[in-house]
Amino acid sequence: MKVNLIKYTQEPEKMVAVAARLCYSPVGVDELMDELGDEDVNKLVRFVIKSGHHSTTEHINFTFAIEGVSRALTHQLVRHRIASYNQQSQRYVKFKDNLEYITPPSIEKDKDSREKFNKLILNIHNLYKEFLGSGIEAEDARYILPNAAETKMIVTMNGRELLHFFTVRCCNRAQWEIRELATRMLKLVKKIAPVVFEKAGPNCLRGLCPEGKFKCESPPKASDFDACG
Repeated sequence: MKVNLIKYTQEPEKMVAVAARLCYSPVGVDELMDELGDEDVNKLVRFVIKSGHHSTTEHINFTFAIEGVSRALTHQLVRHRIASYNQQSQRYVKFKDNLEYITPPSIEKDKDSREKFNKLILNIHNLYKEFLGSGIEAEDARYILPNAAETKMIVTMNGRELLHFFTVRCCNRAQWEIRELATRMLKLVKKIAPVVFEKAGPNCLRGLCPEGKFKCESPPKASDFDACG
């Protein structure tokens, strides 16, 4: 898996603070931008996050380039509807030479299961190439490609949606691949906006787990999501 933060709102935390202050200020944005120092910004951001006034975080955006993930992951990812997505097309891209795929750890660690899995992927790819060679269009040949097929995406989310995304997908009950993606994304944005995302992550980092009898025995720690260097 490869995840890069390729674009984001400049001075994101100041933007959140200005949006919060503007609601109650008689002056305009330019004055607020000049008046607010780092200490004021941090105080305001912490206040609005703690108070649940997350609309201010909708003014900051983060764009990620994601590679080396499966279609099984992206089917889950696009359920987060307040976001923008562009994904490598299986309709127009033909995988003649190689079909990259993701192997789940549970299959990878078992020799017999891994060999059967790899053999199946190879058979699928051979049939896929046979279909293409016989004149079947890629948009139809792709119907046999597996959920394991590797894909690439560009994803843009605003701060509010990211906070929700991290709450749901950094949880230990999330599927392993999208949990890894969410963890990497959180580490990247924490480097850019550490105050906005300082308490981001699963609900259990901020209080009681809402999963009831399904809660995990070993919940994650805040340090698991520390910003990457």
